[in-house]
Amino acid sequence: MKSIFLLAAISILSISAHAQDASGLRKKHFNLDGGLAISGYDPVAYFTQNKAVKGSKDLSLYHQGVTYYFSSAANKELFRSNPAKYEPEYGGWCAYAMGEKGEKVSIDPETFKIVNGKLYLFYNSFFNNTLKSWNKNEASLKAKADANWPKIFH
Repeated sequence: MKSIFLLAAISILSISAHAQDASGLRKKHFNLDGGLAISGYDPVAYFTQNKAVKGSKDLSLYHQGVTYYFSSAANKELFRSNPAKYEPEYGGWCAYAMGEKGEKVSIDPETFKIVNGKLYLFYNSFFNNTLKSWNKNEASLKAKADANWPKIFH
């Protein structure tokens, strides 16, 4: 009987440690400002309103080491029901830079594109809008970014 309890305790600790490792890995590699994703913009609004909308600290949700802000309780619940659907690709880093050089580059949360139900964010500052460059060669850059991201994240 003691061995059953011991095995159960070891399993629980192992699962907990794995969850903490995954959470720490996400914090380390995701584009976060003090643990906050997308500079406080609502990840669901990109899909439901097709625009970047600032979220509120009062409507925040912590998910696997990352805090998201939402502009409405409904958006928060949509995210909670399926986070993978709404989280930005490549940890919220610039999709163009991930494809072009495999680098983590900051983004402008108002420069985005939804492709096949996925959110892609882009750098846009000082006359350099990487979304325009992405659009010129999207298929190739997306394939490269998809290959580069696991090298960074794992």
